[in-house]
Amino acid sequence: MNPEDRQELKRKIVEEIAAQKKLMRSLAEGSKPVAPDNAIGRLTRMEAINSKSISEANLSVATAKLARLETALNKVDQPEFGICMRCDNPIPHGRIMLIPESTLCVPCADRASAR
Repeated sequence: MNPEDRQELKRKIVEEIAAQKKLMRSLAEGSKPVAPDNAIGRLTRMEAINSKSISEANLSVATAKLARLETALNKVDQPEFGICMRCDNPIPHGRIMLIPESTLCVPCADRASAR
């Protein structure tokens, strides 16, 4: 990966980190406890509790992604960044730009998800 690609990737990661943090703030609002007498609009209390559970699950996923993005940002200048952790082949530039926290190339990621 050349220096220009690394700079472009850094900008992309910083943008994604900001977007993740904004999403997490929004999800945190939806994860607040549901009051016993709470009925939001036409939602019943059970629906509000279910919605809260979904927000909590999404917040957990967003938190994990934020951690992976921050790790990627810290490692982007290292020579081994952009190399597949399984097969040691370069991860295609398009994949890295689409999913900056990628640590596997497409074939290795496919094999991992097939398990």
